Amino acid sequence: MTLNSQQKQLMKDDICVELTGYLVDDYNFSSEEALDVLYTSETFERLQDDATGLYYQSPGYVYSFLQNELRKATVA
Repeated sequence: MTLNSQQKQLMKDDICVELTGYLVDDYNFSSEEALDVLYTSETFERLQDDATGLYYQSPGYVYSFLQNELRKATVA
């Protein structure tokens, strides 16, 4: 099955909603802070790139990338 660009964007948006919720729950960010963290992350860039196929993955799987990115940022 081939998805059109609108369907892909809906999948990406749904994942972003889930990721934002995870950040609020796990890091006690406000919604605004969580969105800022997400939208400025490499994970978000990869999610938006259709070539990665990351939008086909579960939110939990994508979140693991974001968590690793945040861990690396706090260590650096």
